[in-house]
Amino acid sequence: MTTEMTRETVAEIGRPRRRKEDTRLVTGRTRWTDNIQLPGMLHVAYLRSPLAHARITRVDLEEARSMPGVVAVYSGRDFADEQGSLPCAWPVTEDVVIPDHPPMAVEEVRYVGEAVACVVATDRYKAADALEAIEVDYDPLPAVLDMNEALADDAPKVHESGNKAFTWKFTGGDIDAAFRDAPVVIERTYTQQRLIPSAMEPRAVVATTDGDSFTVYSATQIPHILRLMLAMVTGIPEHKLRVVAPDVGGGFGSKLQVTAEEVLGLLLAKRLGRPVKWTESRSEGNLTVHHGRDQIQRIRVAAERDGRLRGLQVDLLADMGAYLMLVTPGVPLLGAFMYNGIYKMDAYDFTCTGVFTTKMPTDAYRGAGRPEATYAIERVMDELAAELGMDPLELRRRNWIKHEEFPYTTVSGLTYDSGNYEAATDRAMALFGYDKLRAEQADRRERRDPVQLGIGVSTYTEMCGLAPSRVLGSLRYGAGGWEHASIRMLPSGKVEVITGTSPHGQGHATAWSQIVADSLGVPFEDVTVRFSDTAVSHKGLDTYGSRSLAVGGVAVVQACEKVKEKAKAIAAHMLEASPDDIEFADGAFRVRGTNAAKTIQEVALAVFSAHNLPDGVEPTLDAEVTFDPENFSYPHGTHLCAVEVDTETGQVKIRSYVAVDDVGKVINPLIVEGQVHGGLAQGIGQALFEEAVYDAEGNLLTTTMADYLLPTAADLPEFVTDRTETPATTNPLGVKGVGEAGTIAATPAVVNAVVDALRPYGVNDVRMPCTPERVWRALQSANGGAA
Repeated sequence: MTTEMTRETVAEIGRPRRRKEDTRLVTGRTRWTDNIQLPGMLHVAYLRSPLAHARITRVDLEEARSMPGVVAVYSGRDFADEQGSLPCAWPVTEDVVIPDHPPMAVEEVRYVGEAVACVVATDRYKAADALEAIEVDYDPLPAVLDMNEALADDAPKVHESGNKAFTWKFTGGDIDAAFRDAPVVIERTYTQQRLIPSAMEPRAVVATTDGDSFTVYSATQIPHILRLMLAMVTGIPEHKLRVVAPDVGGGFGSKLQVTAEEVLGLLLAKRLGRPVKWTESRSEGNLTVHHGRDQIQRIRVAAERDGRLRGLQVDLLADMGAYLMLVTPGVPLLGAFMYNGIYKMDAYDFTCTGVFTTKMPTDAYRGAGRPEATYAIERVMDELAAELGMDPLELRRRNWIKHEEFPYTTVSGLTYDSGNYEAATDRAMALFGYDKLRAEQADRRERRDPVQLGIGVSTYTEMCGLAPSRVLGSLRYGAGGWEHASIRMLPSGKVEVITGTSPHGQGHATAWSQIVADSLGVPFEDVTVRFSDTAVSHKGLDTYGSRSLAVGGVAVVQACEKVKEKAKAIAAHMLEASPDDIEFADGAFRVRGTNAAKTIQEVALAVFSAHNLPDGVEPTLDAEVTFDPENFSYPHGTHLCAVEVDTETGQVKIRSYVAVDDVGKVINPLIVEGQVHGGLAQGIGQALFEEAVYDAEGNLLTTTMADYLLPTAADLPEFVTDRTETPATTNPLGVKGVGEAGTIAATPAVVNAVVDALRPYGVNDVRMPCTPERVWRALQSANGGAA
């Protein structure tokens, strides 16, 4: 029997679907790691070093062991033989120094907050109370906090090997020729302050055992990578270890990590034979979540008098903190290929020196190297425009890659596949009212208005969708760039998608359902997406670096194509036709030129019964794909910011902000909009509000939300957002990435606006964050504060 098909489907890709996840998440009917309750579960609290650098001379645990509810108390020495060293998966040079990094300190502490002992008790409050009964004697050692001072020959050593972790160099073109006799040379030094990631959900770990098998629940971005690393660190066989990331409330890179608490939680469960749980407080998190940024950027640019760029030199100091964590040394290298931005030039030279200090280690934070690079090139482009007396946008137009020049291989060796910087900029200028604002700015300057108007520009691109594996291997990265997906066709015609990506707010369940609905012609509601559990999704490289859609989403599409290819042969048999005469559209296989058809659901049921399949055909439609991309993806855009700066108080107020981004083909506009807004908040946070501050002894002073200032809705303007669409040519969806775009673009747009407002007063830089005090001091130190 055949089916007469007249149904037409409405495309899901591009449709602004509300997220499937949100009803459950918003109403609290969900499973955060801290919500997990297991029979006989114990609670862990960690005693942390109050000193930035010291030898541990004595740890007395006896009194703590006698406290009510305490089950066990351990020092680092109790785990010295089995805790191993926390992994660094990116040894960026052959001679990189990777010191041992015990999850719990045994002989020496190297930053405030490093774990030195732990208490396991019947509830979290008894565990915390018992910490006060542990006595630790320390022999203080000098703190090492300043990167320049740390590299001096007579500097105190963080590690016996010294304070330099590595030096990594890259050169494209003849840099000496580019600077030789250059009519214009601009040199600036910019500081990327240290930032503290602040996800909605603090980190949490639950570890449990069932005989010789173990399960770790963790608020992590990387369940698959974590499983492998835990096996390698602890010696527990990988096939005996399951890692689950329940609902995860944000990450921004801070949960792209193998943490001491994950390793120790697993070892405690193994030793005690009972489930254990640890959930950090916000203050504990500020101390011990890996930090972001913390770089000193020395930038030199050579140009012609007409503004054409000749060459760019970057000399970078990157604060590693006390240890190299999972990808710590690779973070600045991700930016190394992006300092040239969207611009053409003859030569480029980059040197990065990684420096050890007695501070919390740094690692990936939203954008991971790309925001730092974009900040430097976009700031120095404004400085060059000022030197030449040229409009900042006109200077950029003279240097950027034109749309007809794509694909374009940059001076840093990357091949940008597609883009249209002209279209994004023209759209942003129109929405912003650029010329009108410039006229208002001129008027305020003429009147010497105490509240000056500044206009900031950021024309950015980024390298995201970590891939391809061979390129990552050439950079000595410890993993590949592939991603895995499986499609399961159920007998009822419903679809299960198994993805190796691991969402923590990105909306994968919705976007992947839209992709599959269009690809297989099934209703959006008939698709379920499963992820973040290594017992369900056995293979994957997880979520970070705006790779989920451009890599994981493409794997889903390719798996769907395999499903359709299998189904086509079976449908042809059912329709008594040649497979060559079968075409697929709107969820049905049709005999070309007729109305005879079978829906994919009918084929799925026929496969389940397996009563009448072609000879030699396996009774399944299920398929899986491991996709390794051929290139990175390169979103781009133009962000424009107008600020009002009170020259008497230093107060900065964002008056308007326009973001026009090009992220290739858009699957769900609502999700894209949310990602852009969130990214803008974080980029503006770095520009105006956020900074991790240490005192001279290495104590972190910004341990609470009262001390570490995050932007709120009241601090942010009403964003105006729009998109241009230049599809990627390197994947079948035409998608790029969006998760980090707002953060990458926003920071230089805001700081350029602040400096633009103050330039008539002789100010050419304000160190981030541009607080009222820093703005006021910059005014006082420049030309006596008078225009």
